[in-house]
Amino acid sequence: MADASTTLAPTPRARVQEMKEYHPPLGSRAALRLDFNENTLECSPRVRETLAQISAGALTRYPEREPVEAIVAAHLGLHAEQVALTNGVDEAIHVLFETFLDADDEVLMPVPTYTMYEVYASATDARVVAVQAGDDLQFPFDRLMAAITSKTKVIAIANPNSPSGSVATREQLLLLATRAPQAVLLVDEAYFHFYGETLMDLVGTLPNLVVARTFSKAYGLAGLRLGLLAGPVELMRWVRRVLSPYSVNSLALACLPPALEDTAYLNWYVAEVLAARTEFEAALDAAGVRRWPSRTNFVLVEIGARHAEFVCLMRDAGVLVRDRSNDPGCDGRVRITIGTRAQMKQAVTALNNALAMLRAEGGKL
Repeated sequence: MADASTTLAPTPRARVQEMKEYHPPLGSRAALRLDFNENTLECSPRVRETLAQISAGALTRYPEREPVEAIVAAHLGLHAEQVALTNGVDEAIHVLFETFLDADDEVLMPVPTYTMYEVYASATDARVVAVQAGDDLQFPFDRLMAAITSKTKVIAIANPNSPSGSVATREQLLLLATRAPQAVLLVDEAYFHFYGETLMDLVGTLPNLVVARTFSKAYGLAGLRLGLLAGPVELMRWVRRVLSPYSVNSLALACLPPALEDTAYLNWYVAEVLAARTEFEAALDAAGVRRWPSRTNFVLVEIGARHAEFVCLMRDAGVLVRDRSNDPGCDGRVRITIGTRAQMKQAVTALNNALAMLRAEGGKL
C-alpha cells in the first residue's frame, strides 16, 4: 500500500493555482457602510411589500428567469433575446469571459479598475493585458487603442470606473469597438444612475458591444445578487449556453419588477446621493484632502502613507471606508462611498477628527 504522503490527490488547473485570491473585507459591518458602494439606506418600499407576500410554497419551485427578462428588456427598450439576468454582475463577467476567451486570447483593461475582471480572466487560458492610467487616473484611451492586437478578444471597461470615478466618453468607447471588431467590448455600467450616460441605446446596433448593469447600487438589492448582460442576439445566444438557467433565485426575480416600477424612490435616492456628494467634496476641499473628480456614488481620496491608520480611525468612529492602496497606481488612496446627506455629515465629522489626530502626531499624511 502506498504511503499516505505519496497518495495522489486531485489538483486544480495550473491557471487556478496562479489566480489572485480575492478576500472582500466584509467581516463585521455594524457601522455606516461607506466601503462597498452599496445603497446605504434601503431598497424600495415596494420591494419590501413584495417580499412579505412571497409564500413558502413559492420557494419550492425552480426560478423562471425568462418572464422577468422580458420585463427588464422592455424597461431598457430592448428585445428579451438581447438581455440575460445574472447572479450579480460578477456572474455576468464570469460567464462572458468563459464564453469568449480561449488559449492565447487577450483581455484588455485599463487599471486600476474593478478587481473581478482580472480574477475571472485569470481563470481562463487568456492573457490579461493591463493598461495603467496616469496619476490623474483618467481613462487611458490612447494607450488602450495602442495595446489592441489581433489577439484582443475582450476589452473590459467599467464606465464610470471604480475606484477612480473617472469616465470614458461615448466617442472613445465607439472607437474602441471599431478598432477591435474581433473583440467583445464589455461596458460595465454599474454606476450608470449616478452618471446618466449610457451605451444601452446602441445594443444590437454594434455587433461586438455588450453592456452590463447591476441592481446592487442605486436599487439597493445587493443582498439579492442581481445583474444583467445586454448585447446582440447572436452573442447572447452563446452566453446563454454557458449561463446556468437557475442561477438567479426566485426572491430576486420577484423583487426586480417592483424595483423597476418605483421610479420615484430611485430618482429620490440618486438625487440625494448626488447632493451629498457635492457637499462631501466641498468638505474634502476645506480639509485640504486631495480627491479625484467622480461621476459615481463614491469619491477616491489621497491619504498617503498613513492610509491604514486613517481607515482604522474612521472605523473606530463608526464609519467604514475602503483602502484601495493595493490597486495599481493607488498607493495611499482610500475610497469613500457617498450615502445620504445626513450620513455624510457623520462621515465628515469622523474624517475631520481622524485627520486632526493623524496631523497632531506629526508627519505628512
